[in-house]
Amino acid sequence: MELKGIHHVSAITAKAPANFEFYTKVLGLRLVKKTVNQDDISVYHLFYGDEKGNPGTELTFFEIPMAGKNREGVSSISAISLRVASDDALTYWSKRFDEFGVDRDEIKDRAGRATLAFRDLEGQRLILVSDHKNQGVQGGIPWTKSPVPAEFGIPGLGPVRLTVEDPLPTTVVLTELLGFRRAGEYASEAAGQPDIVVFETGEGGSGAEVHVEERHDLAPEQLGRGGVHHVAFRVDNEEELREWIQRIRAARFANSGFVDRFYFRSLYFREPNGILFELATDGPGFDTDEDILHLGESLALPPFLESRRAEIEAHLKPLDTKGE
Repeated sequence: MELKGIHHVSAITAKAPANFEFYTKVLGLRLVKKTVNQDDISVYHLFYGDEKGNPGTELTFFEIPMAGKNREGVSSISAISLRVASDDALTYWSKRFDEFGVDRDEIKDRAGRATLAFRDLEGQRLILVSDHKNQGVQGGIPWTKSPVPAEFGIPGLGPVRLTVEDPLPTTVVLTELLGFRRAGEYASEAAGQPDIVVFETGEGGSGAEVHVEERHDLAPEQLGRGGVHHVAFRVDNEEELREWIQRIRAARFANSGFVDRFYFRSLYFREPNGILFELATDGPGFDTDEDILHLGESLALPPFLESRRAEIEAHLKPLDTKGE
């Protein structure tokens, strides 16, 4: 029983239309599902990914229109990475970001890979990571209708960075409970702070890494727009998920128990520093209720919400995603 890598990362936006424009028109991701937050059906939940939203490619956003600005700090998921095929792709993206006025840094090495950090329109912290040296879990397939050429497209998620004041309890959960392995370290970008430690699971590589950053100069993060809600890790199937549920319970972590999200099955729990982890199955997938050629064009609702469609649609602001 081994986690296969990162399944998805879910973040917060206050503006679904602008979010859609940025992640599809600028980053070239495909909107693979336009649905609602199953825990708050008054707001959108948007899923972006590769051509079919394969596990390990999904970047999702909850729309919370009144959300305040995220205030960075510890006990947080402080950066999301997106994979690209090569170092040359980062040069392409540097130029593209400049053309679109995207706030970016210069290309630099992180954990032995060329990377390019940038921010979206709400300050979401993102990092493009070159897969030039990657020998681990494979990425997905960039969408063929993307405005970004396929050779420079984003095939999936890269490492997720956790920032904590005390790394020991988080490390224990990653290694002793979830089975991650320590795989190295690299220098912190914050002066006078300890090295960032790399942990990997499954086949390893950029699609299966968590980077733990120790910081003693920050207050706890106040989550808002431009912040990250949770990270999910890949479980092969429902049978294994139920085994993980028993394991999490045996370790005496408060947890959600089995949750049916229709497109996948899940378990949620918080590690000791308060960061929300999810374990999610690889299937059934996003083409369960929509034709693969028309993913994300219409509002999709799981069967247990379909009877409330009229009520849900009446409270949502229209978001035109057809033809994208």
